[in-house]
Amino acid sequence: MKRHLKNTLVAGLISAVFALPALAALKEGDAAPDFSTQASIAGKAFAFSLQDALKKGPTVVYFYPSAYTGGCNIQAHTFAVNLDKFTQAGVSVVGVSLDSIERLNAFSADPDYCGGKFPVASDVGGNIAKSYDLAIRQIAAGRKDTRGVDIDHDATERTTFVITPDGKIVATIGGVSPIDNVNKALEIAQSLAARTH
Repeated sequence: MKRHLKNTLVAGLISAVFALPALAALKEGDAAPDFSTQASIAGKAFAFSLQDALKKGPTVVYFYPSAYTGGCNIQAHTFAVNLDKFTQAGVSVVGVSLDSIERLNAFSADPDYCGGKFPVASDVGGNIAKSYDLAIRQIAAGRKDTRGVDIDHDATERTTFVITPDGKIVATIGGVSPIDNVNKALEIAQSLAARTH
């Protein structure tokens, strides 16, 4: 019995250690750090400001590791095909990664991924991700994206924040598949819309 309890405790501790990066992210009720940076929509760069986005309503800010990688391609496509539902709920969406604006210009316009439906913002250096208490990891040298192009930047963990116009985080979504991440964000967006009507 003691051995079983000890094994359970050790397993619990190990899983807690591996879960730590996602748990370190800012939580529900925290103030969302404001940020301004270059973003791209439909292949065109522009100045994005979270403060400006929040003036129009709640905003989903989703951090993802890198444009043109498996899970990130799926997540961007899932946001794009569901964007009308977010819009109907009065919620805007912006993706954030450590990609350069040049990579994001291509990704934002790509009909297989963002399809020009929502902006993706460049966080070169990872300062925005760090302000949201997200872990940043190095991508191994020589790693290629799904187009065969070198990935020349670090990656942040996949975590999504739903932020209300008062600048408060109402949900933090991490540790789930790219599709579940979008679906949970949509569920929260629709529940926010239901509360305000």
